[in-house]
Amino acid sequence: MPEELKDTATASSPDGAVDDFDIEDDVESDEEEHGKRRVWSNLSYAARVTISFSLIAAMTALVAIGVVSFVWEQHFTEYTQENMHVVAETTANRIAEVYEQEGSFTKKTLQPAENTVAVTHGVGVQVVDAENNTMFDSSTNAGGIDGIVTPSIAPQQGQSNMAHAPIIVDDQAVGSVRVWVYGSDQLLRSTDQEFRDKSYQAMILAAIVAIVLASVFGYFFARNLVRPIRRMTETAVAIKEGDLTARTDLQGEDEISQLGQTFDAMADAMERDRKLERRLTTDVAHELRTPLMAIQATVEAMVDGVLPVDEQRLMTVDSEVMRLSRLVDQLLKLSRLENRANPNKQEIVNVGEVVAGIIATHEAYVREAGLTLKYRADPNVLILGDPDLIRQATANLISNAVRYTDEGGHITVRVKRGETMASISVQDTGIGLTPEEARMVFQRFWRADSGRDRESGGLGVGLTVVKEIVERHNGWVQVEGRKGEGSCFTIHIPLYVEKEQRKRGHKAATGRLPKLNR
Repeated sequence: MPEELKDTATASSPDGAVDDFDIEDDVESDEEEHGKRRVWSNLSYAARVTISFSLIAAMTALVAIGVVSFVWEQHFTEYTQENMHVVAETTANRIAEVYEQEGSFTKKTLQPAENTVAVTHGVGVQVVDAENNTMFDSSTNAGGIDGIVTPSIAPQQGQSNMAHAPIIVDDQAVGSVRVWVYGSDQLLRSTDQEFRDKSYQAMILAAIVAIVLASVFGYFFARNLVRPIRRMTETAVAIKEGDLTARTDLQGEDEISQLGQTFDAMADAMERDRKLERRLTTDVAHELRTPLMAIQATVEAMVDGVLPVDEQRLMTVDSEVMRLSRLVDQLLKLSRLENRANPNKQEIVNVGEVVAGIIATHEAYVREAGLTLKYRADPNVLILGDPDLIRQATANLISNAVRYTDEGGHITVRVKRGETMASISVQDTGIGLTPEEARMVFQRFWRADSGRDRESGGLGVGLTVVKEIVERHNGWVQVEGRKGEGSCFTIHIPLYVEKEQRKRGHKAATGRLPKLNR
């Protein structure tokens, strides 16, 4: 193939240099567009709002100037043309009045034309008779009366830049008056043009003032808008650096103030959780250290021969090991519930019978604490859920009631069937709760009485476990009580309704009906 043809094929082929250039142009265009966006995004919010206000003001001013100029140009031109026609008609009427007296075009007859020229600057006047002979022409040094004909610069008859009016005498046209403006094809005098130009200058000046005012207003508006956002940013940075007491302290009903108040509430929750976590660290260290020290001391004494290796010493070590196991197990249960590590069982649970089993296993525990326990249950209270979790939640509530009820107190457990919800309530005559404590009681690691709670081996997570279990069953926990008068915790879980029972009746024939857990 000749070299020329090769070059042509390469330049026109899809893989040739032409397409490479197109691709490079597209890449450069994309990079330029990306660079513009990056510059805009690098500007501060106040700068962007200010620029936006300025652009809006400029665009509004340009549109207003364009519309006003279009309308103004048409009406102003019509107005000036109408003025020239009025001048021509007025001059023609005055000439007609004198013509009636003189009977012909004389110097006196044409005097009104000279007066018009003298009064109206920049205007040319021409008077012609019925035969189109020029009787007066302000653009020449003399008129046709003296018989001297000089070149005239008046526009030709019929042109749009000339206004004319007939001279009527006895209902006959004896001539006409023609009026024009020197150097204008729109019958605009110099004063009219000056007025129009100054009007445009005024509109431009007004647009500039509007843009400046919009920029200033936009700047102050953006600064006031950004101030609370900047305060929230500074507060967030302070919290990140460890100052959990930092707050925005924003007040108001607008959206940003509400966001700041929500931010402060979140910071309060974070500070509270951090305190609870620190308290947890202390509690866990204390709770674990006590049995570990007991185990260590007992084992070392047996190894050194100070204490004999007998059943009593081994039981002491075993009890402390079991205590450690319970503490770790409680923390693991809470973690698994929160992480949804184990799915809920879906079984039909007879709540009264399940709780009755818990009462039976806890009677001795309650009696040893010097308390009395009563249990009442409505018949046939059914829910759909996990019986093991229901047992655990009820056991936690009973243990909590025992822990905070003095010797000689009473604990009452009730199972009730409502219209749509099943309820399990545990009421005690213990130390009770204040309204503030009632709001905080389900928070992780919170305890109403840390001193006596340590003695009983709790970590303040039992009620948190209860809340997690009930929420996994689409229910909620209600807290009631008064300080010094006792408290009542009530679990509400949706009932297993009859309609669902009928639906599951069909599944029972196929062996897919969940078993009724008792």
